[in-house]
Amino acid sequence: MALTVPGVESLSLSVNEEIRVRASLEKTFAALLEQLGPYSEMPDGTPMPMKLEPWPGGRWFRDLADGNGHFWGVVQAIKKPTLLEITGPLFMSYPVANNVQYRLGEENGVTVIKFRHAGFGLITDEHRTGVVKGWAYIHENVRKRAEAGRSKSASIQ
Repeated sequence: MALTVPGVESLSLSVNEEIRVRASLEKTFAALLEQLGPYSEMPDGTPMPMKLEPWPGGRWFRDLADGNGHFWGVVQAIKKPTLLEITGPLFMSYPVANNVQYRLGEENGVTVIKFRHAGFGLITDEHRTGVVKGWAYIHENVRKRAEAGRSKSASIQ
C-alpha cells in the first residue's frame, strides 16, 4: 500500500471578492443576512432553506424540516453592519475547515463588501471550482436585494 501526502496547495482554498452596492451599510447588511438565510437559493434558482442566527455562536444551517438538515457553520464574529464571520464545514461533508468573512465599509457613498473564503482540508475539485460561481451568484443577489430595497428588515436586530 502506497501512501501519498498531498501538498498544501491542494489542501487549501482561497476566494476573494469585492462587491460594490449602491445602498446604505444597514440595507446591504440586512440584505446579506437575508440572502444567506431565508432567501437563499442555488444558482439555478431552486430555493435552499437556510437559517442564519445573526449573533455570536449562532448557527448557519440548511433546514430540511423535522429535525433534518446540514450544519454549515457558526457565527464566529458579528458587528452589525460592518462584519460577519462564519466558520465551519459549509457545504462540504468531509474533513475541512472554512472561514467566511464579510467586511462592509463605505466609500464615496457606496457600500463595499470585502469577501474572503479560506478553506483547508480534503477539498474536492468539484467544490474548488464550483465555489467561485456559487459565491458570485449569492453576492449578485445581495447587491440586487439591497439596491432594490427589497430587504424585509427595516432595521437590524
